[in-house]
This record gives sequence, C-alpha cells and structure tokens, in this order.
Amino acid sequence: MHVSIPELLSDEHSLGTFLLVSVLMGGGAAWLAGRAIAATWRLWWHVALYMLPLSLAVRFLHFALFEGKFLSLHYYLVDYAVCFAFGLLGFRLTRVAQMVTRYKWINERAGLLRWRRRDDTPAADTPKSG
Repeated sequence: MHVSIPELLSDEHSLGTFLLVSVLMGGGAAWLAGRAIAATWRLWWHVALYMLPLSLAVRFLHFALFEGKFLSLHYYLVDYAVCFAFGLLGFRLTRVAQMVTRYKWINERAGLLRWRRRDDTPAADTPKSG
C-alpha cells in the first residue's frame, strides 16, 4: 500500500493546490474568524463551531476550482483540521494581546501564547508599622 502525502491531504494529488486553497485561503479566513471571535470576547469553543461551515466552503472551493471531491469526509476533516488550527492560533494571539493591553495592571506577557498575573505585590519581609 503506497500513500503519498499529497494524496492523504488532498484529492487533487497536488501539494500546491492544497497549500493554496486549504492553507492559504482557508487558513487565512480561519485566522481572521478566530481573531473576530476573540475580539468579541467569546469562548474558544466558538472557533470549533465556526470552522464547520468554513471547512465546507473550503471543500467547495476545491470542488469548484479544481474538480475535487465535494462530499468526502476524509478531505473535509483534513480541511477542518487546518481551519481549526489557524482559527485557534488567531484566537489565542488576539486573546493574549487583549489580556496584556486592556488589563496591563494585572497581567503581563509570558510568551507568545500566554500571559500571567503580575507580581507587583510589596515585599513580604518588610515590617509593618504600628
């Protein structure tokens, strides 16, 4: 049994087509959708719901532009995984930016995808007056 990566990812047998439609177009749309979901302060699982119809639209682009299979669960799940990954990444980056800019007196950036509480409390070893 011989299966190549382009055949696993897309039914067009072309990695370029997969990269153009699924990653560039679908991933870009998912990135923007993830940012919009975070900007409206929705929860992360909304990304999973919004990627269902977006993945169907990506599958339709494969079908309409490159004569790919439209109703294929395997390729739909591949497109969903790409869209979901880009959507979550856009969501998380936007949420981190929100938390460290809008609540900068409480939070500080702890990396690209994380934030943490500031440790600006007074030193515990200073004696209290009184």
